[in-house]
Amino acid sequence: MTNVREAIFNSIPHPLKIAVTVGIGLYIGFIGLKSGHVLVDNPATLVSLISFKTWSNYTCSAFLALVGIIITTILMHKKILGSILWGMVATWLVGMLFELQGLYVPDDKDFFSVIPHVNNILSTDFTLKPTFCAFTRGFSEISGPGGFFNFITVLSAFLFVDLFDTIGTLIGCAASGNMLDKEYKLPGIKGALLADAIGTTLGAVCGTSTVTTFVESASGISAGGRTGLTSIVAAFLFLMSLFFAPLFLTIPVFAITPALVIVGFLMVRQVVHINFDHLTDAVPAFLAIIAMPFFYSISEGISFGIISYTLIHLLCGEGKKVHPLLYVLSVLFVCKYIFI
Repeated sequence: MTNVREAIFNSIPHPLKIAVTVGIGLYIGFIGLKSGHVLVDNPATLVSLISFKTWSNYTCSAFLALVGIIITTILMHKKILGSILWGMVATWLVGMLFELQGLYVPDDKDFFSVIPHVNNILSTDFTLKPTFCAFTRGFSEISGPGGFFNFITVLSAFLFVDLFDTIGTLIGCAASGNMLDKEYKLPGIKGALLADAIGTTLGAVCGTSTVTTFVESASGISAGGRTGLTSIVAAFLFLMSLFFAPLFLTIPVFAITPALVIVGFLMVRQVVHINFDHLTDAVPAFLAIIAMPFFYSISEGISFGIISYTLIHLLCGEGKKVHPLLYVLSVLFVCKYIFI
């Protein structure tokens, strides 16, 4: 309502906006490879490629995820409409064959059956009763100075994350869809931010995970979505998923990995628009790019990008090029790291 987020969006310089897009691309690509078990934890190197020396559900998942990426790439090369969706379906079907051949063995713990069962497709077993307004149960813990301070601390942390995750996602999706104008602003951004704020608030009241702008929207943009019709169709399908939850739960994570990796690739292509010869722009952009996947957070990437952009320009005698709001944001980000 106060246009603060719109002002923040418009104050972010073009190199950082491109960096956010590229960083989100690496971030969701990393998420895709991790969820598909292609990347695994490694005490020595933090993460590493999964070992294919022995066959298990994990290696099967990683193998099928890589197969899915290849299938999706071929479909895109052939310019088949909806290639990302068809790539997911094709990977899912291959997974069914692997399960039938005993190469993929469901354990109903980490790996569920990828074959839908006729008797378990529809569901009406859903209710908001356990979670609706559940946040009110914690109000009793806010009493007293200590409890109130802790509450404000948690509230501020979530505010920063949601605020800048949304801004970063809007930048990334809008840039990948060539929706920014000549001044690198997003026309109609207030409506998008207001819808996001209402969704976040109502979702919290319902007790769900945050109903906010998600980077997965880039998959719709990469498939050609440019108008609100794409969002309406997606919303309708989400509504239908309530009734067909058992069916959708059989879609394995390795079928989702190709979509995330390919969309990440499409977003990373924007890196060519960064002028790497201009170090005061390029270094902050680089820091923002690598911070997102390494710190597993869009908002941290924006934080590092804005702080470094402001400091480097100021110390290099180019402080006048920095938007005044960026100075304020830099101070707030530093305070967040110290006090929150």
